[in-house]
Amino acid sequence: MRKLHSIFTSVLTALIFCYTTTAQHKIFVANGGDDSNKGTISKPLKTLDRAFQQVLEFREKGYAEVIEIFIREGRYNFHQAIKLDSNYSNIRISAYKNEAVSFFGGVSIPVNAIKSVKLDGVPDTVLAINLKAYGLDDYGNIRSVGFARPYGASWAELFVNKKPFHLSRWPNKGMIPIEEVLDKGSVPRNDDFSNLGGKFRYDSLRVDAWKYESDPWIAGYFMWGYADDMVSVKEINDTERTITTKIPTLYGFGDQKPWRKWYGVNILRELDANGEYYIDRSRGMLYFRSKEDVKQVEISVLEDPFFQIEGVKNVAVKGITFECSRGLGIAMDATENVTIENCVFKNLGSLGITVGQGITPFKKYRHEGTGTATSGLVGSLQQHLYVNTTFNRLAGTNNMIRGCVFYQLGAGGVSLGGGDRLSLAPGNNIVENCEFYDLNRIEKSYRPAVHLTGVGNKVRHCEMYDLPSMAILMHGNNHLIEYNYIHDVCLEVEDQGAVYYGRDPSERGSVIRYNYFKDIPDHYNTCAVYHDDGACGLKVQSNVFYKAGKWNVLIGGGSDNAYINNLFVDTKFGIHIDNRLENWSKGLLDEEGLYYKRLMAVHYDQPPYSEAYPELSRYFEDKPSIPKRNILKDNSFVNMEESILDGNKEWLDMDASNELMNQESVPIDTFEQEVFKLAKLKGIAIDSIGLYKN
Repeated sequence: MRKLHSIFTSVLTALIFCYTTTAQHKIFVANGGDDSNKGTISKPLKTLDRAFQQVLEFREKGYAEVIEIFIREGRYNFHQAIKLDSNYSNIRISAYKNEAVSFFGGVSIPVNAIKSVKLDGVPDTVLAINLKAYGLDDYGNIRSVGFARPYGASWAELFVNKKPFHLSRWPNKGMIPIEEVLDKGSVPRNDDFSNLGGKFRYDSLRVDAWKYESDPWIAGYFMWGYADDMVSVKEINDTERTITTKIPTLYGFGDQKPWRKWYGVNILRELDANGEYYIDRSRGMLYFRSKEDVKQVEISVLEDPFFQIEGVKNVAVKGITFECSRGLGIAMDATENVTIENCVFKNLGSLGITVGQGITPFKKYRHEGTGTATSGLVGSLQQHLYVNTTFNRLAGTNNMIRGCVFYQLGAGGVSLGGGDRLSLAPGNNIVENCEFYDLNRIEKSYRPAVHLTGVGNKVRHCEMYDLPSMAILMHGNNHLIEYNYIHDVCLEVEDQGAVYYGRDPSERGSVIRYNYFKDIPDHYNTCAVYHDDGACGLKVQSNVFYKAGKWNVLIGGGSDNAYINNLFVDTKFGIHIDNRLENWSKGLLDEEGLYYKRLMAVHYDQPPYSEAYPELSRYFEDKPSIPKRNILKDNSFVNMEESILDGNKEWLDMDASNELMNQESVPIDTFEQEVFKLAKLKGIAIDSIGLYKN
C-alpha cells in the first residue's frame, strides 16, 4: 500500500511539475497588465520588454524548450528596436487567438487638436496641428531618395484614418516634361564627384512663386526612365524661368525624351489637394487637407526596425500588424527556421522585411562601391552588390515569410538573402502566399516587392500589383519563382521588367514557372521577364503572359535561356532578342572588364560552377558577344500585334513546336476566360496561381 502511495505521489508530482512548467512557458502581455505580474493569462504583463526579460529568466533556469508569448488585443508603442539574439531561440510571438494586435511606431494626435487656418499664398483654409504641443520636435530630414541612393528611414509622415498622406506637390498627379536643360550638372555615374547641381527651364507661371519657399524639392526621372531621384532646389529664377538644384543626380539632367519628367514637392503654396501635408519645421506646425471626416491622426516617429533578430533559431512571429514608422518592419540575419506569418506591414517609411545583412549607407553618392556589412538595415546594399557580387549577406537558412500583406510602404516589400554564391550552397529562404501592393510611396525604381539575392531562395504563390517599377529584382543563382500573379507593375518606368536580372553571366540556374503576368503597360520599353545586358541561364516554363508589356520577354544579348510551354497573348511582340554585346554594350566584354571580374569572382571555370553550369567554363572561348542556345519550344503565341519575334532568328533555337494562333474573334469581355482555357490546354494549372487560403 505504501509502495502504491509512493508511486501515486511520484506520478502526481510529475504531472504537477509538467503542468507548471507548461504554464510557465506561456507568457501573456496585455495593455491592461502589470510588469509585476507573473505573465499568466489572468495576470498578464504590460510590456514586451518585460516579456522578453522573462524569457531570459526561464532560460537561466534551464528551460530550453519553446516559450510562447501571447499578445492580447491592442496597440503597443515602440520607441526603439527590440533586439533578439541567440538567447531568444525557440520562442513564438503571436496575437492571442487572432486578436487585433498592432505594433505602432508613431504618435497619435487627438482630433480635437485640429484647427482651421488661412495661410498666405495657400488657397482656402487648411487643417493645422501644433506638433510641439504633443512633444513632437523631431520631424526627420527630407532627403534625396531614388536610384543608387541608400535605403533609409523616411522623414515624419502623416497618416489620416490609416491612409498615408504625401508632401504637398505640383502637379497633384503625374509629372511634367523637363524643358531645355542648360546645365546637366556633375555626373556621379561618370566618376564626376564635383557635386554640382543641374539647371533647366520650366514653362509654368505657378513655379515662379516657389522662389519664396523655404525648402522646395523636385523629384522625377531626370535622365533615364529606370532611375528616379529627388533633389533639393537651390534657386528658382522667375526671370529666366529656370530651376537650379543644390546637388546632382546620378546621370545628370536630360531633356527631349518622354520619360524625362519632374514634379515639385514639399512646397507650401501647393498645399491644395486632398491627401497633402506640409510641416513647418521651425514652428512645429503641421498643415494638411482632408475631404474625409478626420477620425485618426498619426505621425510616424520610429526609425529603427520593430524587431532586429540575429543568430536565432526556431522563432515565429504571427498575426501582428506593424505600422506607422519611418523605418522598416523586421530586420533579421544569421537566422535559422524563423517564420513571419500572417502579419501585416503597412504605413512604414521604408520596406517591410529584410533577411540578411545590409551595407552602411555610402557617404558619397555613387552608382557602385564597397561598403561595410551591417545588421538591421539595407542601406547601400545594391551599390555594394554591383562591385561585390559574391557578398554573403549571412541571411541564414530555412526562413519563411508566409501569408503576410505588404502595402502602403515607402520603399518596397522584402529584401531576401540567403545562400552562398561561392559554394552555391542554397539559403532555402522563402516568401510564400504574400500580397504586395502600393509599396513605393517614397522610393520608386529598384525598390521591388521582393529583391532576391544569394542562392536557392524562393518566391511562390504571391500576388504583386500597383507598382511603379519591377515586382522582383533578382541577383544570384538557382532561385525559384513560381505560382505568382504579377499584374499592373512597371506602371511608371521605362526599360524595366516585372522580373529583372542582368549584367552578370555567372548568375544562372534560376527557374520561373507557373506564373501569370498581366497588364503591364507598353507606353515605354517594358516587359514581363527582362534578361538585361547579357543575362544567361534562366529557365522560363509554363507561364502565362497576357497584355504583359511591349515585349513579353526581352533577352538582351544573353545565352542559354530556355522558354518552354509558355502562353503569350495580346502584345506587340512575344520575344525581343538582340546582340548588344556586339555593339553598344561590347565594353562589358573588355579584357579585365566587368564580365571578366564577375566571372573570376566565382571561379567560373572550376567546381562548383563548372559542374553546375558546364557551358559557363568556356564562356570567353564561346564568342559570348553572339547570343546562342536560347531555346524556344512548345510555346503558343496568340494575337501578336506585330510579330512573335523582334530580333534575329539565328540567336534562338526555335523549332516547329511553337505555334502562332489568332483569337481576335473572341469578345473582349470574355477574352481572359479564353486565356484561361488556352492555359489549361497547355497543362498550366492557372487556377492554382496566386494566393491561397491559409
